[in-house]
Amino acid sequence: MRRAAEAKRTVPTPPPAPAPVGEEVVELSKMRQAIARLTARAKQEIPHFYVSAEIDMTEALALRQEVNKALEPRGIRVSVNDMLVRACALALAEFPSFNASFQEGKLRLHKAVHIGIAISLEGDQGLIVPALLDCDRKSLAQIAQASKDLVERANRGHLTPEEYGGATFSISNLGMYAVDSFIAIIHPPQSAVLAVGSVRPRPVVREGQVVVRQMLTATLSVDHRVADGAQAARFLGRIKALLENPVALLV
Repeated sequence: MRRAAEAKRTVPTPPPAPAPVGEEVVELSKMRQAIARLTARAKQEIPHFYVSAEIDMTEALALRQEVNKALEPRGIRVSVNDMLVRACALALAEFPSFNASFQEGKLRLHKAVHIGIAISLEGDQGLIVPALLDCDRKSLAQIAQASKDLVERANRGHLTPEEYGGATFSISNLGMYAVDSFIAIIHPPQSAVLAVGSVRPRPVVREGQVVVRQMLTATLSVDHRVADGAQAARFLGRIKALLENPVALLV
């Protein structure tokens, strides 16, 4: 037994597995090169700051279900993202500094509300943020129709020049990927972007009782040259109020 123990102690430790040798250099696609240039420029030139809020989407989801029943004969289906677009369009009308651009030391306020929708193209082709035009003039049903058409044409490469570069504010939604929350980079020359995660059931306190509600985390990225924290908090608070009292989205 002593010899067996000594033999066991003297067994050499096997050497570590060799590290992989070499590397692969992958050429960036033109789309990825454009994304790299734009995001680098955004982080270098725009002084970002961020505010977040938890939004109770329980009533919005219930309303969405009823609206979709009513719209079914017309072949229209409203998504959560469509409701976000509608809420942002209404809030931007009240807070025009977030529908603006900082250019040459001045604030350029845009009259039209063109909301960019971040779209991951099919086949891992990259990310684009085409504009859903004139959102302030569209009803919730019209936004749903226009958004579906925009996504389809984006994947076919059939966007207009204004749709490619005309957004005045953007929404980036990763909720379909089960992401709880994230921070988005502002798309120049815009002044803000709203990043939203998935809607999940979470325990919250209501009137002293713990209840389960359908909650969403939204994070607003803002150009500090255009607005300060208090303004951003009020703007995000207005979006939250509209989504938590969603009948206003139908007006």
